[in-house]
Amino acid sequence: MLNDEIVDEVRSIRDTHAASFGYDLRAIYEDLKKSEAARIAAGHPFVAPPTSPPVPDSSLQRNRFARR
Repeated sequence: MLNDEIVDEVRSIRDTHAASFGYDLRAIYEDLKKSEAARIAAGHPFVAPPTSPPVPDSSLQRNRFARR
């Protein structure tokens, strides 16, 4: 498997962040939500997730994701 420098760096940052909270998922989540709220308050745009999954727009997509 190839090593990607960017992926390795992101994983290292993520691991350092998680370790600072003792790998407690609730604490990590709360920190991320606090950071998100601060960025929104600072005027950074926030894009809400879609309310429904996108509709396939080609026959290939319809066939690929259809139930078998």
